[in-house]
Amino acid sequence: MKTIDKILQRMKREGDVTAKELAQELNLTTMGVRQHLQGLEESGLVDFHDVKVKVGRPTRHWRLTPQGHSQFTDRHGNLIIQMLDSVEALFGASGLEKVINQREQHTFVQYQQALAQCENLKEKLELLTTLREQEGYMAELLHDEQGYLLVENHCPICHAAKRCPSLCQSELNVFQRLLGNEYLVERNDHIIAGERRCAYRIMNN
Repeated sequence: MKTIDKILQRMKREGDVTAKELAQELNLTTMGVRQHLQGLEESGLVDFHDVKVKVGRPTRHWRLTPQGHSQFTDRHGNLIIQMLDSVEALFGASGLEKVINQREQHTFVQYQQALAQCENLKEKLELLTTLREQEGYMAELLHDEQGYLLVENHCPICHAAKRCPSLCQSELNVFQRLLGNEYLVERNDHIIAGERRCAYRIMNN
């Protein structure tokens, strides 16, 4: 993977980053990283904002622009939207809803079978994270004092979800059904709402 691709991947997965942090992670000089960042800025893929610190000059943090995020394309996004439009045109809103419900049920059964041997919440979430990662969601599982947070740094069906927001609700439904009434699943961050990522908080109900 080229250095610029590594930089874009890092920002996509983890958000804002400084040149110094990138240099340490990629084993490069800070000057070399800054040159890459300037090139990406000129291409419109990244921009920056300065954060004031108590002592010294402000720290420059770099992040993806909307154009930068668009480099991580949806899977067949335009084709899916055309299909959704066709379904709605042929069968109406109720027909489209049936298609989405069918997809939800299929996804639920697929995940349910995969998680059947998991003995506890941690195992279920770790495997679910792996499944979502394999599907292109750039998923990771975090744990803090509030419990678990399932983070998806990319949405491979983003264009389709913008066209049909009920797809997002459908995915939330699948997670809730998988974990059962013992747990509550809430979406804290939402790419469709303009956030950098989607994040699902899992809590005891």
